Amino acid sequence: MALLTGAATWTLREIPAIGLRTMTVSDGPIGVRGTGDDGLPSAQLPAPSATAATWDVDLQARLGALMAAEARRKAVDVILAPVVNLQRSPVGGRHFECLAEDPLLTARLAVAFVGAIQEQGVAACVKHFVGNETETDRTEYLSRIDERTLREVYLAPFEAVVDAGIWTIMAAYNGLARDGVDATATAHGPLLNGILKDEWAFDGIVVSDWLATKTAVEPALGGLDLVMPGPGGPWAEGLLDAVRDGRVPESAIDDKVARILRLAERVGALSGLAGHLLPYDASGATEDPASDEVAALLTEAAARSTVVLRNEGGLLPVATGADGPRRIALIGHNAVVPFTQGGGSAFVTPPHVSAPIDALRDALPHAEVALDRGGAATVGAPLAPGELLTTPDGEPGIRIDLLDADGVVRESLQVPDAASLWFPVHDAGVASARLTTDVELRAAGRHVIELAPVGAHRVTVDGTLRAASDEPVGVEVVLNSSYANPPSVEAVVEVDAPRLARVEVDAQVVDGESYGRFVRVHFRYRAPGLTIDEELDAAVAAAAASDLAVVVVGTNPETESEGWDRPDLALPARQNELVRRVAAANPRTVVVVNAGAPVILPWLDEVPAVLWWWLPGQEAGTSLAAVLTGAIEPSGRLPWTLPAREEDVPVPHGIPVDGVIEYTERLDVGHRGWDRLGRTPAREFGFGLGYAAWEYRSVELVDAASVDATDAHVNAAGTPADPRPAVVVRVTIANTGARDGREVVQCYLAADPADAASDPDRPLRWLAGFAVVDVAAGGTATVDLPIDRRAFETWSTDAARFTLRPGAYRAHVGRSSRDLRLEIDVPIRG
Repeated sequence: MALLTGAATWTLREIPAIGLRTMTVSDGPIGVRGTGDDGLPSAQLPAPSATAATWDVDLQARLGALMAAEARRKAVDVILAPVVNLQRSPVGGRHFECLAEDPLLTARLAVAFVGAIQEQGVAACVKHFVGNETETDRTEYLSRIDERTLREVYLAPFEAVVDAGIWTIMAAYNGLARDGVDATATAHGPLLNGILKDEWAFDGIVVSDWLATKTAVEPALGGLDLVMPGPGGPWAEGLLDAVRDGRVPESAIDDKVARILRLAERVGALSGLAGHLLPYDASGATEDPASDEVAALLTEAAARSTVVLRNEGGLLPVATGADGPRRIALIGHNAVVPFTQGGGSAFVTPPHVSAPIDALRDALPHAEVALDRGGAATVGAPLAPGELLTTPDGEPGIRIDLLDADGVVRESLQVPDAASLWFPVHDAGVASARLTTDVELRAAGRHVIELAPVGAHRVTVDGTLRAASDEPVGVEVVLNSSYANPPSVEAVVEVDAPRLARVEVDAQVVDGESYGRFVRVHFRYRAPGLTIDEELDAAVAAAAASDLAVVVVGTNPETESEGWDRPDLALPARQNELVRRVAAANPRTVVVVNAGAPVILPWLDEVPAVLWWWLPGQEAGTSLAAVLTGAIEPSGRLPWTLPAREEDVPVPHGIPVDGVIEYTERLDVGHRGWDRLGRTPAREFGFGLGYAAWEYRSVELVDAASVDATDAHVNAAGTPADPRPAVVVRVTIANTGARDGREVVQCYLAADPADAASDPDRPLRWLAGFAVVDVAAGGTATVDLPIDRRAFETWSTDAARFTLRPGAYRAHVGRSSRDLRLEIDVPIRG
């Protein structure tokens, strides 16, 4: 029974008598953080929404292999990745952590990623099963999804990874309304037992999202195998009694134990020799996440992900020789501090972050490159730097006194800076912490000190009470991620001459249950400086005096994070104004969008060149330089739809109503919804210009006669399905440009008009296949697009299976969901 609950936050239990060592799990998918105890940096990948923009299953597999090597280096057995929930609404807080808005694109990329990880003896854990597309009230809401939509859309990526042999799946926080059963995902028998284990024959373990399991009996009967984190929890407290009194059969426990031992065998944690544990085998691990090989792969991934949204007059790529620009203005808050990863459980500490200014200077040695911020894009100030902080004893940093419930000091310690104000408290007698430091105000003017304690607190600055609260918080701040974004109090200190300002904060010790007891205080500081107007003016002047202006705009950690959804799709602060003023001052302006999820770009068709750079990871600067100079073609294609106006978005939000999220758009997720509603986005799903020019010459079918609606359908429950595609669409394309290029050939299906009339819920068009191909300038290529039988099938609720209707389907081939250049009929025999 002890095996079924974690031993700690990130580890499972060991049983030395049977040769079972502990297994360690780690958050992903942007990198492998590990348990946080080793102090090792982690290779920081571009965000999944970025790597999905490559549409490249081979590159996805290479990134999976890197993740596996990182796991071996950090002694991790299970990586909690990838996320295959769909980008149902562009405001979703974890949009950047998902792959795509389309189930087929998501499935194919996830299968490649998972396969590469597990080939190295490391388990992938696909998440979050299922209907977990919203952060608002994520631990409480019920997703109501009709059976057909569930099967054809939201379960499809999970089914694909199960067919490919996934070893673990994470059950989500939310509940699901299905088949007359309204239950949490961790206790949904028809979902976990009925579909996943019985129908799909999944032989791995179902693990709960952290602290998602609230009761003992229902999850045990419903198909959950492992409660995380531990120790403690509902199974540790109540499951044994439930087995003893007959509410849970012992056979259910046997099945769960067998699954955990099967996982242990797969990852090499089970020696099979009683009393002899195998040491962790780190062979094949990367020795350095900053190595040249890792940096090259992550640079390639970030550059290939980048999408060219506009490039009028061939402004890009930029010449690097003596005939190139002599003076370049690099502008923007995100040029100074690139937003490389979203907030939440995916966060990792990289070995470095390549700065755009340094990379551009290296790539353009004949140019003078100057950097101007153009105004802050964040509401909050930067973290208070350690060099400005002094304890009352005159030592550098911040003094922390740990107090008992009566205010008596039990222990004192010192931390170097504001980044260290999130620390564990192991002494059970400590109830609160008092933080004391003097901030050195080095110049006359307006100084801003921001303090945001998590939980009950008392804040004073220069002896004046600035904020107080008697409301304690608990583990809910971890579950809803509010610990990362608590309300802050701003203290403005005006001084005529340099002096010290005394800051004191009393903050509660938060009981995070299995996450441990901790104190967290956000401490930020902004020195006197230029106003936003003055920074804007300086940036515009720099642009006007330069041969080329590169403006980097985007979101930031305040905007995109696990734990909350965005209120709108606007660029933060005055970045739209910055773009328009710079473009007016310099007709050679390139705008780079540093965001993981869609934002409205009202100037998109007003400026000469626009790149979507995503959240690029640790090789941010080198990838940007490679893209701007053409050293690597930005061959990305949008894996989601970019809106022109917020009011056009088919699913504007995912806010629960009375605790329920209704998936009323049904099958029309993402680009399908845009097509159904007849709305025009700023850039459609699959869009991307690259640096080449393309002609689509011809299309033909290969083995079309093999598609027969009368053939028996075999799903994952029984004999493996025929791995051969139902049909192959063969396309010939030509690169008519002057540069070698990479094309993403896309195929969309449409139903026979007669069949469409009898099934009005079927999407107007849906993605059925794609392929990535490199073609030399002036060259041609013939590309085969395998289309699986499932692409033609629909779920019959009455028959409880996928069915194939005869008719003449239409295959549309092109460069995006709306740039469709060739078409051909695909006959399905009756």
